[in-house]
Amino acid sequence: MRASRPRQSLALVALLLLGGCASAPPQPESVLDRSVDFDSFRTFGWAPAQGVSGADQPLMMLDQNIRSAIAAEMRRRGYTETAEDPDLRFIYETTAENKVESKPVRVGIGVGSWGGGFGGSVNVGSPSVSNYREGTLVIHAIDTERNAEVWQGRISSKLTEGSTETAAVTSAVAAAMRDFPARSGQ
Repeated sequence: MRASRPRQSLALVALLLLGGCASAPPQPESVLDRSVDFDSFRTFGWAPAQGVSGADQPLMMLDQNIRSAIAAEMRRRGYTETAEDPDLRFIYETTAENKVESKPVRVGIGVGSWGGGFGGSVNVGSPSVSNYREGTLVIHAIDTERNAEVWQGRISSKLTEGSTETAAVTSAVAAAMRDFPARSGQ
């Protein structure tokens, strides 16, 4: 029994350190080529979808939802969709990876009195570790004349049931594109 105490202590220290590394959910990020005049762009279109074939219906539906959400965001910013010679070409990528989330030891202390008596308590919650899947959506805007990326937006979050539903996709795209420049006068 004594030999296992150092292992338990080591495991507890490791879990505490992991708990200290836990962070808040990632926020949307974007990168903008500040040398580009976005008012010179009027139209947008699409690069071919990577890895999407007609044989995979759920993937086709997700592709359609992402493209519809991007198109809605672009129209809201004053751009027009076209199939022929767009000023901007959009492409996106999605990934999912397994992640580990740790919850550190929690300690609560309480003191109080009631009816002339006095009492106190200490509560300790045990550390825990759980696995989850994190999905990432990266959207690229490419200046077709220069064939150069001029903007990129990224959002990551835990994948849950319903993460690929239309409303969730629309929300994720809106968050990822929050910093995409609107045309002047919009």
